[in-house]
Order: sequence, then structure tokens, then C-alpha cells
Amino acid sequence: MSGMGSVLQLTNPTVVAAFRAALLHQGIIALLIFFLLALLWISVREWIPSTRAGGGPAVAAGLTAEPRARRLLRISFGVLWIFDGILQAQSAMPLGLPSQVIQPAAAGSPGWVQHVVNWGVRGWTYHPIDAAAAAVWIQIGIGIWLLTAARGPWSRLGGLASAGWGLIVWVFGEAFGSVFAPGLTWLFGAPGAAVFYFVAGALVALPDRAWSGRRLGRVAVAATGLFLTGMAVLQAWPGRGFWQGTAGHTRKPGGLAAMIQQMAQTPQPRFLSSLVSSFATFTTAHGFAVNVIAVIVLAAVGIALLSGQPRLLRPAVVVLVVTCLVDWVLIEDFGFLGGLGTDPNSMIPMALLAVAGFLALTSPAVAVAPVAEPVAAEPAMAEPVVAAVGEPAASAAVAPPAPGWRDRLRPGRIGHVLGAASPRTIAAIGALGIAALGAVPMAAASASTSADPIIAEAIDGSSAPLDYRAPAFALTDQHGQPVSLASLRGKVVLLTFLDPVCTSDCPLIAQEFRQADQMLGANARHVELVAIVANPLYYQSDYTQAFDRQEHLTGLPNWRYLTGTLPQLRQVWQQYAIAAQILPGGGMVAHSDVAYVIDSAGQTRRELDFDPGPGTASSQASFATELSIAARQVLGTQ
Repeated sequence: MSGMGSVLQLTNPTVVAAFRAALLHQGIIALLIFFLLALLWISVREWIPSTRAGGGPAVAAGLTAEPRARRLLRISFGVLWIFDGILQAQSAMPLGLPSQVIQPAAAGSPGWVQHVVNWGVRGWTYHPIDAAAAAVWIQIGIGIWLLTAARGPWSRLGGLASAGWGLIVWVFGEAFGSVFAPGLTWLFGAPGAAVFYFVAGALVALPDRAWSGRRLGRVAVAATGLFLTGMAVLQAWPGRGFWQGTAGHTRKPGGLAAMIQQMAQTPQPRFLSSLVSSFATFTTAHGFAVNVIAVIVLAAVGIALLSGQPRLLRPAVVVLVVTCLVDWVLIEDFGFLGGLGTDPNSMIPMALLAVAGFLALTSPAVAVAPVAEPVAAEPAMAEPVVAAVGEPAASAAVAPPAPGWRDRLRPGRIGHVLGAASPRTIAAIGALGIAALGAVPMAAASASTSADPIIAEAIDGSSAPLDYRAPAFALTDQHGQPVSLASLRGKVVLLTFLDPVCTSDCPLIAQEFRQADQMLGANARHVELVAIVANPLYYQSDYTQAFDRQEHLTGLPNWRYLTGTLPQLRQVWQQYAIAAQILPGGGMVAHSDVAYVIDSAGQTRRELDFDPGPGTASSQASFATELSIAARQVLGTQ
């Protein structure tokens, strides 16, 4: 029971090393994606010279230049996604993001929100390396996609990808932005940064016609005004703890001051910590005044934007941007410091959306003059077409039929399309490949029912292959039947030592054996799960049977819980180097947590340290995976 309650450190060297190795390998693949795409594009253009004319930046007649508002959203959120991807590469992310960021964010929300978040985060906790690396490449891929694809279908698809991933992060990563939790306030990031990424992506995905005129700008500005007005009402609502700098008679910091003080404790440069702490102290002393200013600013800006008056819009947007920057520094503390920050929080995205809405209203899309096409030589005069009697004359110019999907998939046509693509389009395709480099492992991790053995290795270390004769034993199982190691020849034996009255490690180890049996599937008939009693006081079969019922092991046909006389047990403990010590004040025994993998010939092939560590669902599943993999490896060598 030595490991129960131990905590897996966020920067565990085994996990960090595996995470960096995964990022390095996938980074090489990402570079190869761009290299191969560029090589293929250049080769096609050289092989089919006629495609070179299609790669220019010409703008056809009737199209418009990219609106300033759309360009602002596309470029700024592209940069933000890349920055967020870089933040995801921090060493503590694989183990720290679920336990230190996501689950605490959902802790104050209703049960159904916590259920949804826990369901979504399960894939991350079970596969921390795959999920953490996947988040890096998904976000970097989306960012490059937005930056490179300026117009056309590829650009709109990039916007959809941004909106989709933003929605996923908002639901599962931010617990719906904590909008269902108490203490919701715009000053501290409500309704979550990811929802602004979603909105920006959705706007980029709109067709060109949506950006013509001022209608989109009016809707965006009015929606921003309505949102800010609602946040002002929420901030001013009595009884929510924002009007007092201190909470009641305790003189402890009130709601807003406590949040700011918490941010000041984040690991960061000292001058930033001092700045935030000073503002927390000021808010504690003047909480009413701070809240009055916040309510007035939010309400005034919201009403000004709702009014739609041109003379009020610009000052309102300027005040909003300045307020966002002040809040970002003094309250949100930049949002990305401390080693587990995933983004710069909500103020920067909010300010960008507000400016984009203002630009969409005041600077709508402008038509661009058509690019002059080169004058082609006059074609030779064709013979007149004479219609047969009773038939209408054929049109002088008949439009060719649109190609079907089969024609579009012909290698020749694909080559023409690829060769005619612009460099931006090729870069966008490469960015899609990078996002897929993350999306595929993320989907696989979410769908997997097993856990990565890296968690077990991080807790107890890895094991080296062994090859020595396993010490013999002859004991009695839970049903009173004699069992010896020799009687189990022909099958792989997974052996451990359990205390039948233990309430800490032993039940966890038993469940790990049970899960390993399920993972083995059809191979389980070639494997025996064997436990030997490790308690010099309570070793009778009544206790082993009670333990089996408690842990639901009675239905496993290949489960054997062995006991014997005390001299027999002591001899086996000595042979297998099991240290057992009775704990003060009870009958529980502190003993070695270990599992042996013995092949069908009686040779020990693996010795696994089976200290269950924190005993979480993911760590249990990881140990079970490690055990099942070891059993399969031995089965495969026979």
C-alpha cells in the first residue's frame, strides 16, 4: 500500500521526454508535408506548362478585394491560433491541463456540465501525450491555414475549421466558458475566450456576398452592444459579491479582488506579480468604486454601440479596446503565464471582434476593377452552320457541360488543378495536413477504451526483459483446490501479491488485473491471473473469498487467489522478495506492489512495479494496458 495517494508530478520526466519526442517526430512530418506538396506542385507545373498561367494573383471581374474587417479577423486570429498552439507545447500540458485547468473550470458548474466535460476530457487523461501533441498541431495548422488562404473556398474552409475547433474548446476545454457557474463576470473572461474564436471563424467562413454592404457590420456592432449591456447588468446585479471589496465581516477579499489575487500568485516575472497584487489591494479597499466604473463603462459602450449613431461608434470602440487592454493586464494577468496558460484569455479576441465589426460597418467591401486579359489572336473564320429543314439554328457559342465528379477525379484533371493553384492555396493545403496530423490522433485517443502505458511508466518506471526460472510454489486457491506453478505450465501467468483486508492499493491492483483480462480478449484463455495472500494475520480462504466478492472477481474463470499455511506463505514471500509489515492499529499490511509475468515454461519474463500511484481511472487503465501488453508480448514469443 506504499503508493496510494501519491501524486504524479505535472513535469514528470518520463512524460515530458515522451511529449517532446512526439512533438519532434510530428514536427518532422509537418515539414515533410510542406516539402512534398511544394515538390509535387513544382513538378506538375514543369510537366504541364499550360498550368503556369493559372497560378497568378489575378482578380476576376466582379469580385471584390478582401474586406478590411475580414482581413483583420483572418490574420489576427490566425496569429492567435499559432500562439495558442505554441502555448500548448509547454511541458506541463499533458498531465496538467485536465487536472489543473479543465476540471477546475467545470467544478462550479451544474452536474450535467461536469459530466459533459469529464466525458470530453477522458481521451486526454487516458492518452496525455497523443492529445497534448494533437492540440499543438491542430491549432498551428488552423493558424497557418487562416494566414495563407486569403480568399475563396479554401479561406472559407479555414474559417469553418477555426469555428469548429473553437466550439470544441469552448465546450470541453472551458466548460461552456463557465457561463453556468456562479460568479460570472466579463471582467474575468466571460463567456470564455474560445467562443470569440468560434465567432471569428464563423465570420471568416461567410460567403463574399455577406460582406457586401453594411448589414453585417450593423449586426456585429449591435450584437456587441447587446452583449456588453447584458454584462453590465450582470456586473451590477446585487448579491453577487462585486460591490464589496471585502466579503462580509471577515475582511477577506471579495469576489473580484479574490480573483485578481489568485492571478497574482501565478508564476510570472516579479514586476507583473507586483502590479497585479497592487491592483488587487486597491480593489479590496475600493471595491465599490471599481465596480461602479466597470458597470458604467460596459453600459455606456454597450448603449452607444446599440444606438448605431456614427458619431458615437468610434469613441465607443476606442473606449472598449482600452478597457480590454487594461483588464487584460490588471485582472486577467495576460492569461497565458504560469506554465499552463492555453491562450491570452478573452480580452484580446473581444477587442479584435469589436474593431472588426466597426470596420465592417464603416468600410464595407469595395469592388476591384477587372484585370485586363491578354488579347488572343482572332480565330479563323468558321464555316457557317446551316440548319436542316425544320431544325432551329445552332447557337454560335455553346457552353461546355460542367465536368462530373468522375471527370474531376481523373489524374489529368487533378494535375491541372494542382498545377494551376497559387502558392497560397498550396500552403493552405499543407496547413490542412498539419491540422489533420493533430486531428487524427486526437480522434483516436477519444475513441480508445484503453489508456497509454506511459502513465504507468511515469509512476513506476519501465521494466527490462528478464529470463530466469520463477520460484516454485504449491498453495490452495479460493475454492480450496490445490494450485502450483507447475500445474499452470502451458499458460502465461500474471502474478501479484494482495492483502485481502487492504482498502488502498490492493483493490486497485485487483481491478487492474481484471481490466487487463478484458483487454486480452480471446487471448485471456491462455493467461492465468494469480494473486498470493500477503498478510500474515488474515490469510484464511474466508478472507480471499470476501475480497473476490468485494472486487467482483468471482466471475473470472482464470482468476486464482492463493493462500496456504503461514510457513508456506512466508517461504513464497521470501522467494519473490515480498516485504510485508503489519501497520500499527490494524490488520492491514504494507507490502511490495509488484507483478510478475511468467511464460508457459515457468520463466520470469517481466517484473513490473505495480505501485498504483494516485489511483485515478486513467492510471488504473494504464497499468492494465501495461500488463496486457506484457502478456501479449510473452504470448507472441512462444
